[in-house]
Amino acid sequence: MDFFYSQETLTTMQWILRSVVTYGFLIIIVKVMGRRSISQLNFLDFAIAIVIGNIIAHPLSDEKLGLKGSMTTMTALVILYIVSVFLTLKSVRIRKFVSPDPLPLVRNGQFLYKYLKKARLSVDYILSEARKEKIDDLKKVSLALWEPDGTISFFVSPNNQTVTRGDLNIITDPFDFPITVVKDGNIEMPVLKQIEKDENWLISALKANHNVELQDVLLATIDKKNELKIFLYK
Repeated sequence: MDFFYSQETLTTMQWILRSVVTYGFLIIIVKVMGRRSISQLNFLDFAIAIVIGNIIAHPLSDEKLGLKGSMTTMTALVILYIVSVFLTLKSVRIRKFVSPDPLPLVRNGQFLYKYLKKARLSVDYILSEARKEKIDDLKKVSLALWEPDGTISFFVSPNNQTVTRGDLNIITDPFDFPITVVKDGNIEMPVLKQIEKDENWLISALKANHNVELQDVLLATIDKKNELKIFLYK
């Protein structure tokens, strides 16, 4: 455990052990912080990510710094982060500070220069983001909002929206998301139990419907109609 504490020099193995311990601890920290911390970063998430990255980097490059201090500091910061997230859920004032209301950048096809200046965004940037959303003309945009996480939400005017089946009163089947029953040639047994099927049924279905063996299947999915779709290695 000498690698854990401050040393004059570290051997190659001690550097490796220090990296392994730090990596495992960082995974635990991210897990505790939750999925929110690895999605689009808001003000609070960005701040904690910068600080943690800075703290964890030092003992991985300087043998005279032990891991104990960095891990203790990171733990305290994560606790503060969780408390802050809780407070943003309970307090409207704090929530407004951390996640302010979105700024309107475009309304009815016209730029709102006052808010562009406040968000410090250029017209070129707005056009670039619009192209990513397959919008070729900002005149088609009823509203564009600058979100707290740094993304832009575009709302196309009704006259320029694509006609849907609902608009034409066409009745469609409910949405059905297929589930994976085979991945990399291995059967997902919990999924089979969920749909009340067994391994023998799956192997027989693969043979009868697609004339393939289990080991040839890279991915197989099944829908509510028990229709198997497969993707082979070849």
